[in-house]
Amino acid sequence: MGDTNKYALVTGGSRGIGRAICVQLAADTDYHIIINFNSNSKAAEETLQLINEVGGSGELLQFDVVDSNAVKTALDTWQDNNKDAIIEVIVNNAGITKDGLFMWMNTEDWSDVINTSINGFFNVTNHLIQKLLVNRYGRIINMVSVSGLKGTPGQTNYSAAKGAIIAATKALAQEIAKRNVTVNAVAPGFIKTDMTAELDVKELKKMVPANRIGDAEEVAHLVSFLASKKASYITGEVININGGIYS
Repeated sequence: MGDTNKYALVTGGSRGIGRAICVQLAADTDYHIIINFNSNSKAAEETLQLINEVGGSGELLQFDVVDSNAVKTALDTWQDNNKDAIIEVIVNNAGITKDGLFMWMNTEDWSDVINTSINGFFNVTNHLIQKLLVNRYGRIINMVSVSGLKGTPGQTNYSAAKGAIIAATKALAQEIAKRNVTVNAVAPGFIKTDMTAELDVKELKKMVPANRIGDAEEVAHLVSFLASKKASYITGEVININGGIYS
């Protein structure tokens, strides 16, 4: 590394775990960080500010991961403007929840959650993967969830989405391991973010053997390790980071 033309792309990088990952990668590596966001440009700008504060460099790239044409256009335009640039690290972090009991779940709440995770992973990774394979180096890190492993009541849609990404991670890892491109999934438990702000922390803590909620930074350290050269022999893995709630 130390190369000025190497980049890491983090989808949904403007807030929560995505933001923490952007900042940690900026602090730990020489990668320029591409902060993808869908709508919240103010939050994305704040992430960029934090990247600058740790001595890193980054830029914003707005697109909706669900919209395959938007993904292609944004990434191709970016590549045209950065001819020699190589995206070596892809962190598929964009995801949404629309919780509710399955019996009352409407089509939209099902599709939106599934599409953001699964089609988001496909659209971004499929578009960029050829370059990783040609360069014979890359890191693909998929952010999943304890829900995708043990299932969480009220989250049948989210559990289905994350379970699918876990299976995709394992399959893709086997396809491209020879090219020195690793594919891993990181499965957080309860982590302090906007997404969990509504939940009752006292009640949640009782469920966690570690007796606390995790920090986004703790997840980011794990992602940063998987994005590094040190993790070359880890692929096809799902790594839990959940304080022992599901181990």
